[in-house]
Amino acid sequence: MRAVVCHSLAQDRSGLVFESGWPEPFVPQPGEVTVEIASAALNFPDLLMLSGGYQFRPELPFIPGTEACGTVIAAGSGAEDWLGRRVIVGGRGGCFAERLTLPVSAVRLVPDGLDDDEAAAFTVGALTAWVGLMVRGRLQRGERVLVTGAGGGMGLAAVALARHEGAQVVAVASSEERLGAARAAGAHETMLIDRNTPEIDRRDIDVVFDPVGGLLALPAIRSLARNGRYLIIGFTGGRSPPFPLNRALIKQIEVLGVRAGEFARQDPDAGRRNIVEIDARAVALRPQIGCSLPLERSGEAFAAMAEGRLNGKAVISVRQG
Repeated sequence: MRAVVCHSLAQDRSGLVFESGWPEPFVPQPGEVTVEIASAALNFPDLLMLSGGYQFRPELPFIPGTEACGTVIAAGSGAEDWLGRRVIVGGRGGCFAERLTLPVSAVRLVPDGLDDDEAAAFTVGALTAWVGLMVRGRLQRGERVLVTGAGGGMGLAAVALARHEGAQVVAVASSEERLGAARAAGAHETMLIDRNTPEIDRRDIDVVFDPVGGLLALPAIRSLARNGRYLIIGFTGGRSPPFPLNRALIKQIEVLGVRAGEFARQDPDAGRRNIVEIDARAVALRPQIGCSLPLERSGEAFAAMAEGRLNGKAVISVRQG
């Protein structure tokens, strides 16, 4: 079986190796299915796992890839109805391989209107945007939302969802190309910033959706109006400076952590409801694919993400031919 495998942890991703003869996955047991992967999508946690920099650390060796699209080709008892179904796969790894066996609870039918690449790249961004903006952030129609990293896959998902739910969206990015992608996703306003000395000349934002952190965190927080909400999504820009708590007091703002996957693990019923909500909006939240590479060139996609060169989502084409 063809697969991309991490054999050792390294900051330069040197432990990531393309294998043409990796062992086949286990035969599905009761309640499990085997999926033949068509496309898989790259997310920032996949990159962090290669150096041991993510909260979840799989045992070595491991196959990265947390979301994919494919077809069920084998099923254990109790899961036979899934045979032949086109599904979205979600989990903590294993998607950068031709086949994957996993519990049937980790797959769901592809929403209407998405092709294989879009389906593979849909869930992580859309679900994080939903849990962040709508659940944790309590976004209301007409509020102003500022999205940092708005040209990346996560930021574009937030732009599209906020626009769909009736918010006024301000997109922040470090290149005109990325701002163009944000406008295509529905941003009403765009703001070009310098990554090294970011400034945001706004003080009227109700909700900040921030997957970047780093030097951009404090300017983003300062943009909030009274009773604003700052959503911590991630740190693609590195660690943030210390947060001045007096600003939260004076403006009565909230600082809210968002972990969509952990949210579902802690509250499975709510997690299922959140999936229903994003699947109902799949066409409106259709991800922009900025990079598509074959499985054997996955390392190039990881490098592009590490160097901040990705616009939209990176997808790996696993199916040959």
